[in-house]
Amino acid sequence: MRIIVTGAAGFIGSNLVQALNARGIDDIIAVDDLEQGDKFRNLVDLRIADYIDKREFYAAFARGRYGKVEAVFHQGACSDTMQHDGRYMLDNNYRDSRMLLEASQMRGTRLLYASSAATYGDGAHGFHEAPECEAPLNVYGYSKLLFDQVVRRALPGARSQVIGFRYFNVYGAREQHKGRMASVAFHHFNQFREHGKVKLFGAYNGYHAGMQERDFVWVRDVVAVNLWAFEHGAVSGVFNLGSGRAQPFNDIALSTVNTLRALGGEKVLPLAALVQGGLIEYMDFPDVLVGKYQCHTQADLGALRAAGCAHVFAPVEQGVAAYVRELAAA
Repeated sequence: MRIIVTGAAGFIGSNLVQALNARGIDDIIAVDDLEQGDKFRNLVDLRIADYIDKREFYAAFARGRYGKVEAVFHQGACSDTMQHDGRYMLDNNYRDSRMLLEASQMRGTRLLYASSAATYGDGAHGFHEAPECEAPLNVYGYSKLLFDQVVRRALPGARSQVIGFRYFNVYGAREQHKGRMASVAFHHFNQFREHGKVKLFGAYNGYHAGMQERDFVWVRDVVAVNLWAFEHGAVSGVFNLGSGRAQPFNDIALSTVNTLRALGGEKVLPLAALVQGGLIEYMDFPDVLVGKYQCHTQADLGALRAAGCAHVFAPVEQGVAAYVRELAAA
């Protein structure tokens, strides 16, 4: 069984390859762009059949160069929400994806792809997979929405599975290359290791310091749902993929700091004591993000559950603690 994973050297893509390897699948073509060379580390311990640069992949796949392919896990994209070059964003996140969709349908290959909760913007209209909820705040979110719209139009006549997942705030192993776009948990881990404290945004938009909240989802859960979809080839559509919970950034800080304290043999403390002791610090909300920042996200999992996915998602207290232990052991 041949599988293609785009963005295979990236965060979610490499975790998917690892999970496929664990199932005995190693006829995997890894597609990525290694101009950022340190991403190779995410591939070192994985079994793949070939590596293809993304600049030659899409046209070659359309020509049938890779033979019979069961499925493409399309994770490759520009995920920098601060990237303002709309032409670059649409070329990477929309044009490439559309070419892949058309070729997959022509060849009878299943397509499982990454969308984003950024399609909902500030979430003022809710987080349900419906046009009335969709109002992206940046060109990244728009690029993802534009492709979702193409998929919706294609679904009634689709010849093979097409399923998109709107990822919420994913954290977990193999994100070390993402720089400022890495998860809050990753940044908090490094801040505490280097400075003995973590920093959070202060009050903004009616939310108290550290109380802006997101749907944080562990990458292990993201992979599990992707593999569920792979096993259920009759399921198509666009679905939210988050934990279904909204938790404040304070919860990430609390779990990170206390896990590291416990590993060092120190006492676990409540949030107020950590703040009072200077281990959690709040900073002024940055002007550059005013009006462009999601203060609340929470995946509506109704459609995913109705499709038959019963996966149980880990809360921050469990997932972040496990992740911090992984980082500390590395």
